[in-house]
Amino acid sequence: MKKTNTYLNKHVLILGLAKSGTAAAKLVHQLGASVVVNDQKPYEENEAAQQLEKLGIQVVCGHHPLELLTNIDVIIKNPGIPYKNPLLQEAFKRNIPIITEVELAFEVSEAPFIGITGSNGKTTTTTLIYQMLERGNRRPRIAGNIGTVACEVAQEAEKEDVIVTELSSFQLMGINKFQPHISLLLNIFDAHLDYHGTKEEYIEAKASIFKNQTTNDYAVVNADDEVVVKASKDTQATIVQFSTTKQLEKGAYVKNNMVYFNDEAIIPLDKIVLPGKHNLENILAAVAVVKLYGCSNEAICKVLTTFTGVKHRVQYVTSINGRKFYNDSKATNILATKVALSAFTQPTIWLAGGLDRGNEFDELKSSLKHVKAVVTFGETAQKIERVAKEMGIQNVKRVDNVEQAVIDAYSYSDEGDVVLLSPACASWDQFKTFEERGDIFIQSVHKLK
Repeated sequence: MKKTNTYLNKHVLILGLAKSGTAAAKLVHQLGASVVVNDQKPYEENEAAQQLEKLGIQVVCGHHPLELLTNIDVIIKNPGIPYKNPLLQEAFKRNIPIITEVELAFEVSEAPFIGITGSNGKTTTTTLIYQMLERGNRRPRIAGNIGTVACEVAQEAEKEDVIVTELSSFQLMGINKFQPHISLLLNIFDAHLDYHGTKEEYIEAKASIFKNQTTNDYAVVNADDEVVVKASKDTQATIVQFSTTKQLEKGAYVKNNMVYFNDEAIIPLDKIVLPGKHNLENILAAVAVVKLYGCSNEAICKVLTTFTGVKHRVQYVTSINGRKFYNDSKATNILATKVALSAFTQPTIWLAGGLDRGNEFDELKSSLKHVKAVVTFGETAQKIERVAKEMGIQNVKRVDNVEQAVIDAYSYSDEGDVVLLSPACASWDQFKTFEERGDIFIQSVHKLK
């Protein structure tokens, strides 16, 4: 861990615990700061706060009193807490710096960072980059929204390591010095506007990944996304592009059904096991990043011929009598389900439904042309059934739960078909998490065997 006196004798407020807040509190305490932790969860139910108090850290739970800002030098906030929080609004008025935990990680890390962000595909791409570098003996450490909290990884990382970090717009809004050696912006869609307020603010947050890079760094950007290209135009880093639609002089692209980087053929498309155009974008982005890090083609090919997807994200589960089953429980919105449905050209049995947030599903109509049957469940079942019937799908059935959905989906299927769980809805009407929903789907599929 890099030595720093940045926090020595400083008064630091940790706003919000969870994993990142707890790790940040421990680290700045170790670095000699006077730390106060503030979390909404009541003290009696707050194990993390109780543990931190035993270390001599002051904890305030249950509310966010403005008195906490007295004499505070810096706030390290949980990314999920919006900036419209009254305590943060008052901090702005007092010119108190507000950062997120990834900034702290950068300050103490001896290892360089690869920073990955975008509206969709971050987890898959981060995992691909990590596995390719690992196969290529490049000593990667995975951190951020996937894996371990970044400042915990940074404390252990050595100069020869590289920290592969998935970053949200929430985290990127709280950086001052964070400077990845390689940044990656996959795509930008309308997302998290309830948090950011406007798309412009959301784009600005994503573009923050470039702002501290220098001419010694690289920015990997999606040449097919005009918003991404525009967001990266002011970076000082060397831009390296990737594209699924056009051949590039430099960067990652497709030619003659092969993945290329610069003028070098890497792997035939038909050898890649991860399905879908959206995943081809993720693959090209990952290839561009790891080639910049000197990763061998052998390591890249080994991953791309074996990697079947991140769990719950268009994850291949198994085949039964010629039917392929995919778990996309992470698809908690319409856009994610559109992407999943477009990943396949085979006849598809679509399993969908969940929490009703008041929206309709007409946006999915254009993605249902190859769907031969729909099995619905949850609060939105009726809404999804309407869309399916308006598209002329004959086999539409409502069931009580995911287990029954799997059974009925199989009954509608034939050899060569795809059975896809892609709910287009949050899971909270019937499940605690989308992971629980996906796990039950997987278990139910294996029971069919």
